[in-house]
Amino acid sequence: MLTTPASCVDDPESSLCAADVARGVTRLLLRHELVAMAEVPLDGGRRVDLMALDARGQITIIEIKVSRADLLGDNKWQDYLPHCDRFFWAVPAGFDHSPIAGEAFLPERTGLIVADRYDAAVLREARTEPMNTHARKKCTLAFARRAARRLVALSDPEAVQGW
Repeated sequence: MLTTPASCVDDPESSLCAADVARGVTRLLLRHELVAMAEVPLDGGRRVDLMALDARGQITIIEIKVSRADLLGDNKWQDYLPHCDRFFWAVPAGFDHSPIAGEAFLPERTGLIVADRYDAAVLREARTEPMNTHARKKCTLAFARRAARRLVALSDPEAVQGW
């Protein structure tokens, strides 16, 4: 009997959950030489779904939406823009992404990715808006330190408790 993982109860009407979309997007990013990390906290208490870093140090943020209500009710995503060079929306295959073409979602600035559990495709490329140098350094160092802590936690979970 198949069961839905606890992480895949985002929207009972969706056949894919955010974890599925993140997996497909991560595979796409890897093919383009970007390494991604999920659930990355930013200054100010916000947390992005995926943050990726390329070989040149450019930062890409991907906001995943699997329900229309979550997409239309998200008023915080523009807070992410100062923390990245490029910003993408990622949605599951079959998702009605027509609202993302509306002015409120800054289609001239933001990109669009459609994904399933195994792969993803860029439907609309994101425009590059270079980050402030200080913000880039701060985000890059935080990304590296968080990635290192997660790696340590895999081999020694007790070492990072309370960190």
